[in-house]
Amino acid sequence: MALPAWLDVRRLWQPAHAPALLVIPIALIVTVCVVDVLAPPHIHLGPLLVAAPAITVAFAGARTTAAMGALAVAAQVLIGVLRGVAGTANVQAQIAALIVVSAVCVTVCVVRDRREQQLHQVRSVAEAAQRVLLQPLPARAGPLRIAGLYIPAEAEAELGGDLYAAARTAHHSTRLLIGDVRGSGLSAISNTALLLGAFRAAAHRQATLPRLAVHLDAAFRWDTRQWRSPTEQDTVEDFATAVLLDIPDNDPVVHLISCGHPPPLILRGNRLIPLVPEASHLPIGFGGAFGIANYVIQTFPFEVGDLLLLYTDGVIEARSADGRFYPFTERAPQWTTDDPDELLRHLQADLLAHVDAHLDDDAAVVAIRRTASDPPPSDPAL
Repeated sequence: MALPAWLDVRRLWQPAHAPALLVIPIALIVTVCVVDVLAPPHIHLGPLLVAAPAITVAFAGARTTAAMGALAVAAQVLIGVLRGVAGTANVQAQIAALIVVSAVCVTVCVVRDRREQQLHQVRSVAEAAQRVLLQPLPARAGPLRIAGLYIPAEAEAELGGDLYAAARTAHHSTRLLIGDVRGSGLSAISNTALLLGAFRAAAHRQATLPRLAVHLDAAFRWDTRQWRSPTEQDTVEDFATAVLLDIPDNDPVVHLISCGHPPPLILRGNRLIPLVPEASHLPIGFGGAFGIANYVIQTFPFEVGDLLLLYTDGVIEARSADGRFYPFTERAPQWTTDDPDELLRHLQADLLAHVDAHLDDDAAVVAIRRTASDPPPSDPAL
């Protein structure tokens, strides 16, 4: 989901969105011309014309800036002609200085536009990588309606250490993963891709959640440590907190294994029920060494009409400017009547307003509502 339009202030400064800004340099040129011509001979406002191209460069492209510079030069010449001083060294020096400043402004525009084009290309690649790695969740899976939300901490980033994924199984259930990889930057993105790939490859094949947890842990540990020396393996810790869930189509329950992750929430009417397991297992990367027996499945009721919320700590640890944590458990029950997509839209706007559009950590949320019946079996997406 994209940022709400009212938060994307940068658009206000793009020429396509604010052509009225051109009125500012034009009005400046007209005002300087009129005042300078009508003013006493000892008053000269012509040097102020240099502000016109300097202002234009802030919101317009090279061509518009060049046009505004040419208009300012023409205005300076007009002032000199009307006042009868066009041939003086002072006016000619002002015209030359104005031409130089306009040329510099145009050069700045050209360099900036090239860098913006390069940034656009980089962002396009990042968006493509996000679509491949953090694939959109299916809108329907059996009797479930699902929606996912990912908000990166960095405004220009597209993917960080938070992740989620879903898969259908042969025994008519939906398996989900939500997690948070330790660290940030390229290392976290690499480990995120590793964990998502391992889940997608095995979620539909492993017979039980404990076997799936062991598989994810083993794949994660092997890939992150296979090229490291023994010393590096002792000092560098790569791990991910996660929750694995299995939701049967025909049984109103949810089975889960929590690996050091914040507990999911059930919204049932106006009641909020934390799904706190009896024991939280070690994060992915630490726990599989003890084998399948180390993982215990917890089962909770998940009835028709219930809304299940999965989230990362970037949501509950988001702070406002005065240090207040985001009151997630207080706000979420206000939106229980909404469908998952609508709930996440409300949540996104409310969360970003709470932190003034600046998150210190990535945030991810998955909303799942159980409906009364399955979609038509002819749907090829199932």
